[in-house]
Amino acid sequence: MRRLTVLIACVLACAWTVASPTTAGQAPRPRVVVSSDIGGTDPDDFQSMVYLLLCADMFDVEGLISSPFGPGRREHILKLIDLYESDYPNLRAHSTTYPSPESLRRITVQGAIDSAPFAGFARPTDGSNQIVRAARRDDPRPLHVLVWGGIDDLAQALHDAPDILPKLRVYWIGGPNKKWSPDAYQYIVDRHPNLWIIEANATYRGWFVGGNQSGEWSNTAFVTKHVAGMGALGRFFASQLGGTIKMGDAPSVARLLMGVPDDASQPSWGGRFVRAWNRPFARFERLTTAADRIQQFGVLELVLPLSAGASGEPDATLEVENQSIAGYAAGDGTMRFRFSAKDAKTYAFTIRSSVPALDGKTGGITAVAPPPDAARQPSATHPNWWTDDPAPDLAEEGHIGARTVSRWREEFLRDFAARLRRTASP
Repeated sequence: MRRLTVLIACVLACAWTVASPTTAGQAPRPRVVVSSDIGGTDPDDFQSMVYLLLCADMFDVEGLISSPFGPGRREHILKLIDLYESDYPNLRAHSTTYPSPESLRRITVQGAIDSAPFAGFARPTDGSNQIVRAARRDDPRPLHVLVWGGIDDLAQALHDAPDILPKLRVYWIGGPNKKWSPDAYQYIVDRHPNLWIIEANATYRGWFVGGNQSGEWSNTAFVTKHVAGMGALGRFFASQLGGTIKMGDAPSVARLLMGVPDDASQPSWGGRFVRAWNRPFARFERLTTAADRIQQFGVLELVLPLSAGASGEPDATLEVENQSIAGYAAGDGTMRFRFSAKDAKTYAFTIRSSVPALDGKTGGITAVAPPPDAARQPSATHPNWWTDDPAPDLAEEGHIGARTVSRWREEFLRDFAARLRRTASP
């Protein structure tokens, strides 16, 4: 089995070689823009950014965007670039295609700070403009947009410049991030159905769940042995999350190191995906209860009537778990909410509102896992949309598709360790 795994890896590596700039007989270097909620609610983006910088000699990096939920800002990316600058002389000695720290600073910008409103877009940001500029550049190569947080800046870019859509190849770490940007997501689903996108709601978890976790390959032992003493970037990585691997956004980068970028159905370090079925969405014109169902990772839209006597500017929020979702007064006598269910379970919610008829109302919804055969009916309206394979044998600890990443764990961690060693000596 070990020999077969190595053979497959070698075949794929030959199919997609990006170890040096484009030359005759080689595939072109991928153009990459990263949108990250680094510095926000989850420190794993810091680890993923370390990984990206160590692999930066493999790509043409054309944008680093802070698109946070929470307190993350552009300065958090710049902090990592400062650490990269400390390691840059050693990295450069191993590969002359590492970008200079100053060139990375020039393309680091602030994206959306607030989530998109119900429409799914608001105003252009430096982040959305960076995507547009890169996509409109006179370059025949596609632009890989790796979204590690909310998808708001991408939605804004598509709204402002729909002509860029054919150039884009998007890998979105959805799942928990979708719950913070359901309006931007639904806007893309409804208005840009031809977008080429991998919606990885659970597959990415194979980076730190499952696979070979024995000895030095465990999430903690690997950091102790291979990361902690390796340059400024390695030391910083080891200081995050108690010295344990998560870096759940790294599969979006790793897929470009070992995989076939234009075919998401092929094996890669970033996972193997299936053509998406119709994106799960349910609209109810009433309060739902736990007896109502929606697919996990789907979007629930509640359309609730305002009382005839409501006056002024009605406002309302839907409180569910750690979210307080602002309602949208549509101007048609209704208040609307969108919610995305990250987990397969029952959710309870309460409405707080200036409208007495809504204030204090309670309800719920039960999210259920996608059926195992969902991929047998790919969407006719979203031909380039890819997502997690729901086949039961590819799940890892309940996370669908995750085994298509975890099966490569030893291979991609060996590669990561080798890149880290570059920081220690020229």
